[in-house]
Amino acid sequence: MEKTKVAIVGMGTVGTGVARLLLDYGDRTARHAGRTLWLEKVVVRDRSRPRQIELPQGVLTDDLRQVTDNPEIEVVAQLIGGLEPARTIMLKLLESGKNVVTANKALLAEHGPELFDRARELGRSIAFEASVAGGIPIITNIGQCLSANQIESLHAILNGTSNFILSQMEERGADYAASVAEAQRHGYAEADPTMDVDGTDAAQKLAILAHLAFGARVHWSEIPRTGIDHVNIADMRYARELGYRIKLLAVARLVPEGLELHVSPTLVRIGTPLAEVRGAYNAVRVVGDAVGSVFFHGLGAGQMPTASAVVADMIDTAVGRTGITFRTLQLWSSQYARVAPRDYDNVPSRYYLRFDVDDRPAVMAEIAGVLGRHAISIASVIQHEAEKPDTAIVPLVIMTHETTEGATRKAIEEINRLECVRSEAVRLRVGD
Repeated sequence: MEKTKVAIVGMGTVGTGVARLLLDYGDRTARHAGRTLWLEKVVVRDRSRPRQIELPQGVLTDDLRQVTDNPEIEVVAQLIGGLEPARTIMLKLLESGKNVVTANKALLAEHGPELFDRARELGRSIAFEASVAGGIPIITNIGQCLSANQIESLHAILNGTSNFILSQMEERGADYAASVAEAQRHGYAEADPTMDVDGTDAAQKLAILAHLAFGARVHWSEIPRTGIDHVNIADMRYARELGYRIKLLAVARLVPEGLELHVSPTLVRIGTPLAEVRGAYNAVRVVGDAVGSVFFHGLGAGQMPTASAVVADMIDTAVGRTGITFRTLQLWSSQYARVAPRDYDNVPSRYYLRFDVDDRPAVMAEIAGVLGRHAISIASVIQHEAEKPDTAIVPLVIMTHETTEGATRKAIEEINRLECVRSEAVRLRVGD
């Protein structure tokens, strides 16, 4: 059978999974590729480090030149995280004639235009299915399977760490700090989980999906984002009382005014597919003008789900399908900057608002007065008695009718200055 020599750069968790699939299930990949994907080299920084897989003699190296200087190696899985040296290595691989597969969403979100332009100049390709939502084949489905559609919207849970934390808070009644610690214990969260919990990771992935689905050229840092670190158990309880769960949603929605983009904790109605995504799972709901609504669900991270996506890209690249798609889609090309982001202040939504207020007459009137001045209509109110009998502060929860981001932000800024309000208000979008 014909042989295509491949290499892996980076032997972390995902790289180990990729090597395992190539070495232990070569007959499977050969059946799909019509050729053997022969693992020629694995490049690592430290050869002496213990590995979770036994590689054939002579495969492991710490010299990238054994890949770049070998013209027989055609496809390389570049599985180093971060921006540098990942960017420099990617360019070296392309310039040495290699087609590249990557799982590095941060690299693409930051340097996509540069890398894709260089690949096109050199007649090479970059495949990146594993960069968004792990084992869920969302890149292929949006870029190819749904190509007969104008994508109208994407609503997604793109960060498994945040989803695990929120699930722990709801299901076990654990507070935010304890839920983060549990995520770290399971290996879902890094020692510093900031990029997961502040919405950065989801925004980087959303930037990639928005470019693929809508031709948007928006830097991930320009996408409005709010993290989950201000959500607490009280919000979980009130959301459930109202018939919702709280999820960190990444949204891209095409409207006549432009492309709506944002990442934020959102109340999602119980019983809908996104509300039922638990633990470290990811999900994406795509609406196309021809196909209607389709839903993708699966593990968004982890060794073998991500390795599954990487090896699938390696097969497509070896066969030649990636090269054809890469040339046709013209990703990260100025030619495809087809839509501009909508002014976030004008994005409509209903809102969940929670205040800790003095337990005295006229407080509701003061808050309602501010909302009214900003043309925000109240849909419902929940006010329970104080949880502690000796306190004079009570929680007040308000659900609004549809208003705008700008109106609610300005109203909350004014309400936070009222003497009757004892802590910063919580404001969450409602994803009806």
